[in-house]
Amino acid sequence: MPTAREILSEKQAEIVSVSPDATVLDATRIMNKHRIGALMVLEDVNIAGIFTERDVLQRVIGEERDPSQMKVGEVMTRDVVCAPPETELDELSEVMRVKRIRHVPICNEDGQLVGLISIGDVNAMHASHQQATIHYLSEYIYGRV
Repeated sequence: MPTAREILSEKQAEIVSVSPDATVLDATRIMNKHRIGALMVLEDVNIAGIFTERDVLQRVIGEERDPSQMKVGEVMTRDVVCAPPETELDELSEVMRVKRIRHVPICNEDGQLVGLISIGDVNAMHASHQQATIHYLSEYIYGRV
């Protein structure tokens, strides 16, 4: 079963982050520029939280607050669920399902952020893994292996 480390190695994406002092408007512009649904919120190299589309909808738009005046630190999700790089794909899926989250930061044993995995990354890896299994089984059935 693929692990978080393997997903990150295939993804080869940079970690896009923002400071808790950034405005919500600036953070959403960064998200739009990179076409992503979440930003890690970092203080120096430490995880302070995660800022997602859901945070914008619930805590800014839903409460009719001005995104140019609000700081990310006021509306970000503080309780961040992290996973180690050795976490298997099925476990990541289960964490996302149970916690009802769409992004899981991957942190090493020192707590340093090494990547961010989205539900889209997990679904793509599941599909790829299933295609490989189907191909192998088909080859086996037809005696080509």
